[in-house]
Amino acid sequence: MISQIFILSSKGDHLIYKDFRGEESKDSINVFYEMVTALSGDQPPIVMSHKGLHFIHARQDGLYWVASTKTNPSPFTIIEFLNRLAALTKDYCGSLSEKSVRMNFALIYELLDEMVDFGYIQTTSTDILKNFIQTEAVSSKPFSLFDLSNVGLFGAETQQSKVAPSVAASRPIMSSRGEQGGKNEIFVDVIARLSVVIGSKGVLMKADIQGEIRIKCFLPTCSEMRIGLNEELSIGKSQLKGYSSAVRVDECRFHQAVKLDEFDTFRILKVCPSQGEQTVMQYQLCDELPCAPPFQLFPSVEKDYVNRVLIFLKLRCDLPPKSTALNVSITVPVPKGAQYSVQGDIIIWSFVDVPGLSSASLLEVGPVSMSFELPKQTCTGLQIRFLRLSPTQTGLSQRWVRYVTHSDSYTIRI
Repeated sequence: MISQIFILSSKGDHLIYKDFRGEESKDSINVFYEMVTALSGDQPPIVMSHKGLHFIHARQDGLYWVASTKTNPSPFTIIEFLNRLAALTKDYCGSLSEKSVRMNFALIYELLDEMVDFGYIQTTSTDILKNFIQTEAVSSKPFSLFDLSNVGLFGAETQQSKVAPSVAASRPIMSSRGEQGGKNEIFVDVIARLSVVIGSKGVLMKADIQGEIRIKCFLPTCSEMRIGLNEELSIGKSQLKGYSSAVRVDECRFHQAVKLDEFDTFRILKVCPSQGEQTVMQYQLCDELPCAPPFQLFPSVEKDYVNRVLIFLKLRCDLPPKSTALNVSITVPVPKGAQYSVQGDIIIWSFVDVPGLSSASLLEVGPVSMSFELPKQTCTGLQIRFLRLSPTQTGLSQRWVRYVTHSDSYTIRI
């Protein structure tokens, strides 16, 4: 049973506090924050104890989601509840951040009142909660269909499958009562996380792809949705269905609500979506990259005659001409004592008067790590052929498809 639930910012600010049983004072918040910040390392233990009070926490989007208890419940149950609370907060508020929690504190308190009764978990279902939640969500950036940049039609089979920008789905699942538009919509995201290691000579040494298909539903009623994937999709090395055009993954995992009776033959997923966000499929591809790495780095590290280490970095982008890359950053570890100066758009490293600088200092440079986001890109080739709703929705029904590839770990050795 849960005694208290509170949400803290990364700086320890009290955003949400709910006491269900009156067993402990509010000072337990400060006790938890002092314990979690006093620990060394970036991965503090999920369960901590202080004078008979147990703290179980999860950290998402820079926020601490904490439950305290004086009993001995299953930690996995509490962790699952905290993760579900964070997901519901994102569903109802549109985004998960310190600002959105502050702006929607009344809504979050109402959610907690319906989800927990005297410390006992009652429900975490979006479909059930929407019948009781009356507080309107406050969005920091209102959603507008007229502010979609680079929106285009996707595919020839469905004229309603479109590509929307990343901010399109960041709005509450419960629209304001005065709004007339944006009620019959469903967003499908095909997200890939890329882990790559490139050797010093430009040879691809490791390439892993972790992906998922995620839906966010704003439909008032929908008994079934059919998601058509690539017909030539092959799972495992022994199930290649086509020739060079085949799309292959090593393994797939599906949500328990997904029906697979048409998947083996037609590569169609059938799911009954509930309002909110839901991951319907996860997939993985190991030790293989179907396309060329999006970035190649050509580094040069040398020591000159005045006892300086010179670093030259040449970055090449191998994306198609009309593609874009967002939030690109490069991190280069350098020896201690390094100094650098900026001249225009050029960063110049110079190592001056560093004691003990030798040829071994060259080994302290690198490896280089990159982070980036590639919109409208799917590195495995997995695509959505169509989205079909049953029964057919009355009125205008919008179906948005978005592809994005993130760099999970992109390392280039020097």
